[in-house]
Amino acid sequence: MSHRHLPLLAVLLTVSAAAAQSLTTYVDPRIGTGDHGHVFLGANVPFGMVNAGPTQIESGWDWCSGYHESGTKVVGFAQTHLSGTGCSDLGDVAIMPAVKELGLSRQGLATTFAHEQEEVRPGYYSIVLPESGIRTEITATRRTAMYRITYPEGAHRHLYVDLENGIDDALLSGRLQQIDPYTYVGYRISHGWANQQHCYFAMRLSQKSRIYEQATVKSKRADGPAPIYHLQVTTSSEPLLVNIALSPVSEANAIANLKAEAYKGGRLIDFDTVCAAADAAWNRELGRITATFQNDRDRRIFYTSMYHFMVAPQTWDDVNGDWRGADNRVYRSMASTVPELCSIVIEGRDEATKKPTPESPVGTSKYLTTLSLWDTYRAAAPLSTIILPEMMPAVAETYLRIYREQGKLPVWHLMSQETNCMVGCPAVPILADLLLKGYVSDTLTAWKAMYSSLTMDERGLDDMKRLGYVASDHHGGALSMSLEYMLADGAAAQAGTAIIAASSPSAAAPVNPSTPPAVSELGGSAAEMRPQVEYLARRSRLYSHLYDPRVGYLRPRNSQGEFPATDAFNPANQTAGYTEGNPWQYLWLVPHDVQGLADMLGGRERALARLDSLFAADSRLNDDANPDITGLIGQYAHGNEPSHHIAYLYALLGQPRKGAAIIKRIQRELYTDQPAGLCGNEDVGQMSAWYILSALGFYQVEPCGGRYVVGSPLVEQATLHVGGGRTFTIRTHGLTDKAIHVRRATLNGRPLVPTDGALIVRHADIAAGGTLDLYMSR
Repeated sequence: MSHRHLPLLAVLLTVSAAAAQSLTTYVDPRIGTGDHGHVFLGANVPFGMVNAGPTQIESGWDWCSGYHESGTKVVGFAQTHLSGTGCSDLGDVAIMPAVKELGLSRQGLATTFAHEQEEVRPGYYSIVLPESGIRTEITATRRTAMYRITYPEGAHRHLYVDLENGIDDALLSGRLQQIDPYTYVGYRISHGWANQQHCYFAMRLSQKSRIYEQATVKSKRADGPAPIYHLQVTTSSEPLLVNIALSPVSEANAIANLKAEAYKGGRLIDFDTVCAAADAAWNRELGRITATFQNDRDRRIFYTSMYHFMVAPQTWDDVNGDWRGADNRVYRSMASTVPELCSIVIEGRDEATKKPTPESPVGTSKYLTTLSLWDTYRAAAPLSTIILPEMMPAVAETYLRIYREQGKLPVWHLMSQETNCMVGCPAVPILADLLLKGYVSDTLTAWKAMYSSLTMDERGLDDMKRLGYVASDHHGGALSMSLEYMLADGAAAQAGTAIIAASSPSAAAPVNPSTPPAVSELGGSAAEMRPQVEYLARRSRLYSHLYDPRVGYLRPRNSQGEFPATDAFNPANQTAGYTEGNPWQYLWLVPHDVQGLADMLGGRERALARLDSLFAADSRLNDDANPDITGLIGQYAHGNEPSHHIAYLYALLGQPRKGAAIIKRIQRELYTDQPAGLCGNEDVGQMSAWYILSALGFYQVEPCGGRYVVGSPLVEQATLHVGGGRTFTIRTHGLTDKAIHVRRATLNGRPLVPTDGALIVRHADIAAGGTLDLYMSR
């Protein structure tokens, strides 16, 4: 071979080796299990219904997911867990293997554990419990958890099924019913953060068993039984396999899910095969971005962020398309037939097969849950539109289904229940963004959903219609509520303007109404939307009415239009008008009108000086400040979402170098590869999505529309798979630890010209595929 071919060969071998390397090896699921990260630890697949893993005996805020690095005892292995939330729930249908009889109570089931005996990677969790010597391994499909439980040789085999104890919820009713020596069905209906959560399940054991005893103690909030079941399992030299499938609809559907995902040709799929399929599913989704970095730390944080970002939203329909709606009614897919329980029970003893089961594409679920929208509209939702394009129609359809079911768009949807958690109408900017990026087919229905959700008479919206803001003597967190509604108003108006323009350009003439036109006035013509669009556009600009010039901050006003007194004002203090933040942070929550915000503050130079003071301020907070206000640089709080766009405002105000320095500091100081590696709650993917986008080098500041502001990348090179076989590649030139500033950029070889003082990459350019070159300097 000629030596002149060696460099090309080396490149080809490098590419081949990189392609063969598993991206899951770069994921450390323990990141975020310490401090206040609240992430889930266990086995799942991307966007799956099942999050199966250990639940610890401890409870409280740092155990929202059921697991924390500091925990001491495990009480069972449950099939559902939240990840990164600030509220607790779930922990449904827990099992606990044992070699002796245990007490039928939470304390009785608890056993010590050690992190040294745990092994965890995407799609797999394993632990050896020291008191019993039992090794419990877990893997998962979309709707099914599979356990391989290895008892010590010759030991008695006990298995406990706990329907009483969830994670900070209360059982309303539940049961476990044995169908045959191997098969059980049951349900758990509970009250917690989700008001009336229905969880149906089917459980299949590889060895014969029987219900030996049952505890029926009085439940916390109901007079019915609160059962813990003790199963005796036939002694065997083989590990016990336990498959548990979930359904939001029925026990019969749970069995159908089990047969569809855990069986192939009537035979149980081998544990290792399911585990390999879970790993393959994670690799496929992680591979939507293939990136190289300057060091292993950055790569580990990046791919762990990708992993956490893809835990939710979660599948919430069955394999036949059935789902439980936000009104708690069961909806049948048009292709669905209602299964009879007796006709689909699996017969006989299972024999394992190694034939793999195909993991369905991520976009095939039509109904989703765990919608933490106040958090995720800021970064996780825009990131999804780039790398998960085939999933976006299902996201839009989920929102519209929920709108039809409960009469408004979701706020914080959890397991068919509207929790109404957090402030504003956060589904609106997400749906508007999806519409503007071409993912919504029924645009008029989407408009009606957005407009009607913003003009209801609940959660402070009556004040918005009457006063133009939420009054502080009517609602706590009034300033935060007002600003969140205003940015949603702006997003809806932007989407509505696009609908009108697409229908008839001449129909977009302004009418500027001061009161909200009725929803019933929306007819079949987009032109009839004009008064509604202009009303929301006007309302979106009313944030300036909340600016108190006496102190120079946005503040709540009461129903008489009065601001609070100034004598005790301290912008570092969180008071009743602010939700999980203080005046320092909420001054900047006008992402839909950055120039208007700058004008309100006296122009760009004064706005930049105020930004400087935010990051230079003393970080001390008042004693009763919300614990979510964390990750402080000055009074910037990266541990909570209202701050996430602020560093990028520097670029939009003409000083991108200052923004790059702050972005780099956040990346380096507030994200690590340790259990305490998140400076706040993961918040269902939002903290991770900020890191992913910022590592790529841009961020969508405005709530919708697809303008990504260039910041300071971490990647050496990244290839994004953006759908339809297209790729968008980001290449950095001259990137070092000190060369963090983008001095110029080209898109497909053409210079990127600053817009509004910043380098802007548009969604349409990313979605079309191409190459972005970023040239770095010190």
